[in-house]
Amino acid sequence: MKGRYVMKIQGSVALVTGSNRGLGKALVSALLEAGAAKVYAAARDVSKVTSSDPRVVPLALDTSKPEQIAAAARAAGDVTLLINNAGVSTSANVLTASQGAMETDFRTNVFGTLAVVKGFLPVLERAPGGATIVNVLSLASLGSFPALGGYSASKAASYSITQALRPELRGKRIEILAAFPGPIDTDMVKDLPIPKTSPADVASAVLAGVARGEEDIFPDPMAQQMGALWSKSPKEYERAFASM
Repeated sequence: MKGRYVMKIQGSVALVTGSNRGLGKALVSALLEAGAAKVYAAARDVSKVTSSDPRVVPLALDTSKPEQIAAAARAAGDVTLLINNAGVSTSANVLTASQGAMETDFRTNVFGTLAVVKGFLPVLERAPGGATIVNVLSLASLGSFPALGGYSASKAASYSITQALRPELRGKRIEILAAFPGPIDTDMVKDLPIPKTSPADVASAVLAGVARGEEDIFPDPMAQQMGALWSKSPKEYERAFASM
């Protein structure tokens, strides 16, 4: 931890992508509860951002559209905490998923996330004292879940990019953290017969990890259990996911 910037949530100015539902919506609420001064609630359809708190600023942002990213960076020039939460799960088993479906997952989960980081880089570099980026990834970033092989591959690529960015951004006083939640009780995995954690609990745990300055955040019981297994043996982790 020595020499690293640790974000203080209270008084921060945050931006959350994909904030109109699920974990994104829960992250907005958790930020407000933790004392954020302002939260830009970014979503493709801002009419679905439904908060009456005056600290919430709805912001139109489709991460696949460079012009919207540029406009958002101009409008939210005071951001100190960027949470890249927007994500999709379109492709399934890699042998049966279409190329178009896999490209959709990569477009949002990999290239969209990177485009937002690059688009907001000038803003974050201006942040007094330092800034933090959180990329919301998945346990599937660390080992493929075969039933969602295309999605897993996109999240693995996003984690690799997160790792590549760390040394580059640290020299600019910007920390980049990765969150690896397990299954969350949202529309994305509603049909999977597996235990799920509530979005509110995951959101609170992600912010707690941010406040502790954890580079890799495992924000729910399954994430903590599987994260420990991954640390011990990536091969055992891979086999555990393959058997699910």
